[in-house]
Amino acid sequence: MKKKFLVLTVVLALAACSTTKNTIPNTIADTPENTSLDIKAEVKVKGNWTLTKVSYPGSEYLNVVSFQLADSKCLIGSQWNFISNNNKGTMTIKSANCTEFSSPIVWSINKDKKFSLKILQDAKARVLKTGFYLLIQNQTDNSFELIDKMNVGGKMTDITYNFEKNN
Repeated sequence: MKKKFLVLTVVLALAACSTTKNTIPNTIADTPENTSLDIKAEVKVKGNWTLTKVSYPGSEYLNVVSFQLADSKCLIGSQWNFISNNNKGTMTIKSANCTEFSSPIVWSINKDKKFSLKILQDAKARVLKTGFYLLIQNQTDNSFELIDKMNVGGKMTDITYNFEKNN
């Protein structure tokens, strides 16, 4: 009995020390080619931002659910805070005719300009295995765009999220 208990304890200790890879769905490619972080790009994103526009072909006729949270139009005016030294932050949706929502986020930007985003909603980042990869482009000190690929009306379409820095 003691021998079984000892073996079980050793097995559990070894299992607790093993690492697990947290993977998130990637809407741009299956896996990021370059996983090293782009620190300069991350520092440029640091601060408080407003999502000012969501655009995609057919947006006047079609509704798109963004980040599995809400209609893309509800994200217009949402507030985002990005902290670059620990890659955490928050996002808050407060829009007329939309359900209010607020959540901590974890994010990063790699050298291939892929923006990784996890919306935590009461979960811990290391436990949450789902999230989003978007492409960051047109990045300046006061604005940037995130591009998502999504199936809209049966064809893959770019969804562009425009962010402007708050003063």
